[in-house]
Amino acid sequence: MEILLSALTGLLYAGGVYLILRRSILKFIIGIIFMSNATNLLVFLSAGIVPGQPAFVGDAPSDTELMADPLPQALVLTAIVIGFGIAVFTLALKYKFFKATSTDDLDQLTNTDA
Repeated sequence: MEILLSALTGLLYAGGVYLILRRSILKFIIGIIFMSNATNLLVFLSAGIVPGQPAFVGDAPSDTELMADPLPQALVLTAIVIGFGIAVFTLALKYKFFKATSTDDLDQLTNTDA
């Protein structure tokens, strides 16, 4: 399972880099979102996949090797919320940019208003 998720992380990074290098602003934003999701998956995989119990310790002593690490999960959850906010903000900026310039292609922006 970890190998499959590692391959998915690599594909997300490759797709993100490919989309960042495109001329369209919308493809650039989608590439940033792909790279953000790939980084979240990488952080999640760094703790390893443990098919064990949640990290709640009760009265009975338990083996800590069988417990899942909650820190990467908390970090990924926070990163997902921050990434969603950044994506919404950049899409709003793109909408205003398109209304002002009526183009999405960065090569068509040769002259500027000074």
